[in-house]
Amino acid sequence: MFYKQKSALLFFVIIANLFTVQAQNFKGNDPIAINQKIKKGVLQNGMTYYIYPTTVNKNTASYYIIQNVGSILENDQQKGLAHFLEHMAFNGTKNFEGKGILNTLQKQGAVFGKNINAYTSTDETVYNLDNIPSKESGVVDTCLLVLHDWSGFLSLTNQEIDAERGVITEEWRTRQNASQRIYNQLAPYYYNNSLYADRKPIGDMDIVKNFDYQVLRDFYKDWYRPDLQAIAIVGDINADDIEARIKKLFADIPARQNPKKRFEIAIPDNDKTTFKLALDKEITASNIIYMVRHKAEKPTGTFADLEKSTQRSIAFSLINNRLSELNQKEDCPFKGAQIGFQNYSRLNDILFISLSPKPNQQEAAFKVVMDEWTRASKFGFSKGEIERAVAERISSYENYLEKIDEITHKNVIAMVKDDYLKHEVIGDPTAEFEMMKVILKNLDTNILQKQINELYTANNRVIAVTGVENETNLTQEQAFGIIDKAENNPALKPYIDNFVATTLMGDTVLKPGKIVSEQKNDVIGATTYVLSNGVKVHYKFADKNKKEVELQAQSYGGVSLYEPEDIASATYASNLALMSGLGSFSNTDLDKVLKGKLAASSVDINPLGEMVSGSANVRDIETMMQLVYLRFEKPRFEQNMFALMKQRFQNSLKNKDKDLNRKMSDSISAITYGTNNPRVQILNQQFIDNLSFDKMKSIYENRFCDVSNFEFYIVGDITPEVLKPLLEKYIASIKGIKRKENFRNNIPKWISTKIDKDVFIKMETPKSSVTIMYQQEYKYSQKNKILASFLGDILTLRYTESLREKEGGTYGAHIKCFAAKDPEPYRHLAITFDCDPNKVELLLPIVYQEIEKIKKGEIATEDLEKTKTNYLKANADRKNFNRYSMDLVINYFRDNDNIDDPKNYTDIVKAMTSKDIQDFANSFLNKADTCEIVFKPLQ
Repeated sequence: MFYKQKSALLFFVIIANLFTVQAQNFKGNDPIAINQKIKKGVLQNGMTYYIYPTTVNKNTASYYIIQNVGSILENDQQKGLAHFLEHMAFNGTKNFEGKGILNTLQKQGAVFGKNINAYTSTDETVYNLDNIPSKESGVVDTCLLVLHDWSGFLSLTNQEIDAERGVITEEWRTRQNASQRIYNQLAPYYYNNSLYADRKPIGDMDIVKNFDYQVLRDFYKDWYRPDLQAIAIVGDINADDIEARIKKLFADIPARQNPKKRFEIAIPDNDKTTFKLALDKEITASNIIYMVRHKAEKPTGTFADLEKSTQRSIAFSLINNRLSELNQKEDCPFKGAQIGFQNYSRLNDILFISLSPKPNQQEAAFKVVMDEWTRASKFGFSKGEIERAVAERISSYENYLEKIDEITHKNVIAMVKDDYLKHEVIGDPTAEFEMMKVILKNLDTNILQKQINELYTANNRVIAVTGVENETNLTQEQAFGIIDKAENNPALKPYIDNFVATTLMGDTVLKPGKIVSEQKNDVIGATTYVLSNGVKVHYKFADKNKKEVELQAQSYGGVSLYEPEDIASATYASNLALMSGLGSFSNTDLDKVLKGKLAASSVDINPLGEMVSGSANVRDIETMMQLVYLRFEKPRFEQNMFALMKQRFQNSLKNKDKDLNRKMSDSISAITYGTNNPRVQILNQQFIDNLSFDKMKSIYENRFCDVSNFEFYIVGDITPEVLKPLLEKYIASIKGIKRKENFRNNIPKWISTKIDKDVFIKMETPKSSVTIMYQQEYKYSQKNKILASFLGDILTLRYTESLREKEGGTYGAHIKCFAAKDPEPYRHLAITFDCDPNKVELLLPIVYQEIEKIKKGEIATEDLEKTKTNYLKANADRKNFNRYSMDLVINYFRDNDNIDDPKNYTDIVKAMTSKDIQDFANSFLNKADTCEIVFKPLQ
């Protein structure tokens, strides 16, 4: 299907006139019209191709090869080889020796891991080249040649295979956390001991480290062939031209003679419910999954398919709305819960009930969620719930159709994958909407109940519990008893929908103001309106994203203005307001009030300032303005939400000492800032005790009591004629006291200029985690900001080659280098990676050697040019979206920086030299404070 529901904050409208167009009558076997924009074909060798022209990202295209191959096809001696082949795709092919693919495409501005990537799952493997320049014929040919080589021409040399064994071992080590170990325990129950339980894509490390070269080559030859492959090209291209190139280039790939059959595995049935409790010493929170397996429903591409999927989607959304309402109460025994139906494997779907209980409340949580499931299946849904769901779906679909030309490359590829791998048709969205309106018009509770009850069958049930040591964990007897009682509970009553539709503003009386001055800025094409209450609004028309409007209102001050004992309350004051709702509405009622509209707003108090934000479809711009008005004038603070917030913090604090990552994070904070720095806040009991309802309310009201201290930025597809009356009605009517504030510079300092510490921690899977940091105050400039990025990205290239590829020592080193302007100019470099504890002393010197090379000016011209090209391409790509216009306006008026002026970015990037980077590295790193922290396993 072409359209799939996206998650968004949507809004309630009167729906009496939603179906004004005379609806057609459809039969169940009526086919869904195929989207004619997608060109699809099959070559004689069996390879399928898809082509979708779009200018959502101008002058770029994305190239994918989708392989109907995954780890499920491995035999017992091949476990991990499908994933291994994914890595080998970047280590030499017929036309791109060694790292030739990466080196070639990085010269076009592509970044490994971002634009060049791949993934392997049990049933599929996908390689991709995203957002590659598409207007040079040679570049297009190169990308198609890469897909051609990926199809069947990997080099698979002994040397490259051996080099990659270490990289994959380190990928395994990085991912061997508590959650993965729990999954390993539960997989035999999820998949009823079928092959899926024993074919995790990462594989068996003994096999990965020791397999014979020919075993990998045989697996590649058996399964990587054109009849199991599809290629997809999406972007700013000529479809006919691309099709001709595909037919010419890919025709030479021979069809495999007597190919192995691509088999599929069905999870065996089980008549009795199975139960498993899994434990791990590093697990800090419990989880319960109750699933009912089904045979997968084969898509028919008909109205009946769309009808069933829509009805199920709405039914589950209504159940989840109820669970979300329950979760807003302090006495609710779960932290989160969700019920749904989804594809699980090639031949199986599942109904799932998933919940995260609060500590020691597994039994109570499971009971509450099972009661809600049974309540819905037995009594159905109220008229109001269904009406709001219909309004939501109609509004969302209309917005989708309005922005049909802005579908991202990734979303198109997702539809292509569903078509190729699951045989779900890519429908025509306009025709599909006509079907959708008929489905929604006929919707009632009986239809929804029928859909969910059909999925709740008596066989193929599994209960999987992630338990916590030293807590009261759910037992099989308890779980079975809860299910039986819920299914046969005579005391269960229907859900009561007490919500009464009303307007967002209620009885609010506005006192509109005026626009007192208007000044056009020809430099960036913006207009500044000064309102009668002192507010400045900077506006710029932008329609790169059709029908979208974005608002930001910013002021300085924030948490920096408060004493240490009030930092916790200041930091979370805006969270309390958001949890409490707005105006006269609780958070759950606010969501209902706003169903059927596309508008949202949020509020934040950050370390240096305050912000109110908003976004909307143009037709709902007034709703967005109302929300912004209420954020200032009628915030809401509920004691029960404060109690819930504190409870959530307490739950998070419980078992914190078992969480390996949090122990490392807290240790880094203590080592760098000391254990008693009053302005460094970590989650502990003192932090929770410092939270005060009265202080949070007072701080919020103080931070937002003066709208004149905010500057507003509004960018989008809205004309001045529409915007100006709304500014006068809503923004100019907000009270302002015309004070002037700024943030305080109280950024915490490291306890020493040189820190070197090894920390030994008990861990289930031994690994070393390295954090190396440099920090220094300096004079801020736009060039220094760009230089910091260059340094970080060139180091990324060097460490990928040295630490990962040459040494096989880490799955990847993560580099973060930036130059900050506020609260004081400083620059910061952080290098982090995981590795084998036995290799850490080998790898650490390499980290510093690469830095020393840059300080000596040993910077590869190729690395410099790759980085330049990437920056220029990324900057050009950003201009395809309204977000760039918002950044332009904010930077110009707040920081006096015109990012559209070539001298402030493109000229600096183009002129960048190795000497510039060398000088920057020396001026920064030679005098910087340094920190090296290495975590090692405690024996």
